[in-house]
Amino acid sequence: MMKMKNISSSNNNNRTNGLSSIMNGGGSGGCRSEPGSKEWEMRPGGMLVQMRTADSDRNPALVPTIRVRVKYGSIYHEVNISSQATFGELKKMLSGPTGLHHEDQKLLYKDKERDSKAFLDMVGVKDKSKIVLMEDPISQEKRLLERRKNAKMEKAAKSISEISLEIDRLAGRVSAFESIISKGGKVVETDVHNLIELLMNQLLKLDGIMADGDVKLQRKMQ
Repeated sequence: MMKMKNISSSNNNNRTNGLSSIMNGGGSGGCRSEPGSKEWEMRPGGMLVQMRTADSDRNPALVPTIRVRVKYGSIYHEVNISSQATFGELKKMLSGPTGLHHEDQKLLYKDKERDSKAFLDMVGVKDKSKIVLMEDPISQEKRLLERRKNAKMEKAAKSISEISLEIDRLAGRVSAFESIISKGGKVVETDVHNLIELLMNQLLKLDGIMADGDVKLQRKMQ
């Protein structure tokens, strides 16, 4: 009897140690994790599960689809989505019906803004849950400024390209004049002055172009 009791006690200790090892990442220090091991997190219901990332494998056959109600202004949008989707994925699905770019959206669940990388089920979103969609004016302003900057750079690059072609054409005329002079010929003085004036005008146009980054480098090379 004593021997069986010791065996039973040993088995219980092994189970307890095994659970502790899993929760501590398998490390002897209780805080370290072996390479490739997964971290743990607590779900809203108190269940301890392995931490999931956006790249985690999902089995569509096992993941339930839920319908959430998203309020945008005075209009409600009902969206069918995987319970393990992220708020970022929900934002992209809302871009069509709302006409609001996914980067310009803020999603609030239980009066708290949710990060785009957060998973729906991890924060307690269930079937028929209500989510509020709001516009993010700061993100809208940033995207507007970025579009304006890109448009300005594209315009500058186009202008530099056109000036470059014109300078190359005028350079051909310079070479022709040099060839005539090297052979003992003469060039009409007014033609030389006109060519110099045309070249100066192109250089002035080039100096007037405001550019940044690669476009600025392109301008310096002319």
